Amino acid sequence: MKNFYTSVVELRQRFDAAVETHPYECGWADEAIFFVETHDFSPGSRLTLRVQLSPDGIRWLDEGSELDITCTGFIRVKHFGGFLRMAGRAVDTEGRPVPVTVSVRLALKG
Repeated sequence: MKNFYTSVVELRQRFDAAVETHPYECGWADEAIFFVETHDFSPGSRLTLRVQLSPDGIRWLDEGSELDITCTGFIRVKHFGGFLRMAGRAVDTEGRPVPVTVSVRLALKG
């Protein structure tokens, strides 16, 4: 029987420039899905997030998957190390950084 767990990594967390979610230790899982929701996002703005992995929760490497959203979205991840997080930034239509409030849930199965 597989284990399943969902964690709220960020709940209506405001980021003024760079977005870096809290790291989550999930080395036991075989697969993960990040669910991302934006709140009070300016029309035309775009949030780009990269999946990052880490062996220790301190040093981070881009996994290669990227999520580009304007409201809500999700991304699936397999073959990761001990820790996962998302990092990126929100920009307006002219490419200038804008603040963003996000909720991120991480569903794990293994």
